[in-house]
Amino acid sequence: MIAIFFFVSGFGFFTWGSRIPTIQQELHLNNEQLGIVLFALPIGLMTTLPVTGVLLSRFDSRRVMIIGAVLFNAMLCAIGFATKVWQLVPALFFFGVSRNLLNISVNAQSIGVQALFERTIIARFHAVWSLAGMSAAALGYVMVSSSVSPAWHFLVVGLLLTVMCFYAYPGSLRQQPSPRQRRSWFALPDRGLVKFGLISFASMACEGAMIDWSGIYFREAVHTTASAATLGYVVYMVAVTVGRLTGDRLANRLGIRTMLTYSGILIGVGLLTAAFLPYPVTAGLGFVLTGFGVSCVIPLVFSMAGRSSAMSSGSAIASVSTVGYIGFLIVPPVVGSVAQHAGLPVAIGMLAVFGLLISGLVQLTLDQESIPAIVGPDPAEPMV
Repeated sequence: MIAIFFFVSGFGFFTWGSRIPTIQQELHLNNEQLGIVLFALPIGLMTTLPVTGVLLSRFDSRRVMIIGAVLFNAMLCAIGFATKVWQLVPALFFFGVSRNLLNISVNAQSIGVQALFERTIIARFHAVWSLAGMSAAALGYVMVSSSVSPAWHFLVVGLLLTVMCFYAYPGSLRQQPSPRQRRSWFALPDRGLVKFGLISFASMACEGAMIDWSGIYFREAVHTTASAATLGYVVYMVAVTVGRLTGDRLANRLGIRTMLTYSGILIGVGLLTAAFLPYPVTAGLGFVLTGFGVSCVIPLVFSMAGRSSAMSSGSAIASVSTVGYIGFLIVPPVVGSVAQHAGLPVAIGMLAVFGLLISGLVQLTLDQESIPAIVGPDPAEPMV
């Protein structure tokens, strides 16, 4: 049942992402203006991070999860009916707020489920999220091709996802909240988690940029039609999904350190390929490599952070997410600004440095002893 909430999170978020080019055209926004508008969503995410950590230390994560899910679906509908920038911005802000409540709580739930298994299964939950995203991107392509407005598209999706949430909630995991250690209101990772936060920053910077700009890149740099532009988004999501479906097996076979190193390399090579060869086949191949690269970074990093002995899993994930969402916050709008003045290929190409950063951080800061176990009982999250 936890997998259903991952599906809801992924399908709802990528439903929004699939219609960004349409909304940009309807509101007559250039790339720089769109980048500024897109700030609203990650600001909502960041604003709620410390609040979510507090809530998870006081309430069962399943309660936070269902509230976040219902609000998330409601805000998706609100985005669809926004016809002015002043309406879209607050809708995106609260979409980010609700997405954070849902994502952090559902990740806390997944850590509790992981504790029941001897081998890592965490990437499978994120694979469901990506599978939902791939499905949402494909549906978005159909909606664009059929000239269905974002309003009706988002309304139907929001209602169906809400029904799924109430169906899955009774089967979710009961978790007794862990006492929260006295920390600053805006929780940052402790020294043992900083390296995970930096890797999270680099990965989420690339993910955020791909979600916001992949469709626009195909339309403006690759010069495809409006409906075909969505295919750039689709191929990226297919690669992320396949990567997460196979990620647990590869992580168990290769080891987490090797897995993260190769992930960074794939991100760098993929983005450079798309940037230097902006043609349908080569750009698509670049997005596929990038999708494979980012697919397992966050699941593995959240898994390791969630096993921290210094913090409860919910607080640890929230603290690492704080750093990661800074990348998600500042990088996509910067891409828009660079694209406006230097072109989208340059803006996409500059993201390759984050792939190299991931590989470098893994090699310099992570050894086998520094990687906490991600399986087995979790004393920080007793279950009832």
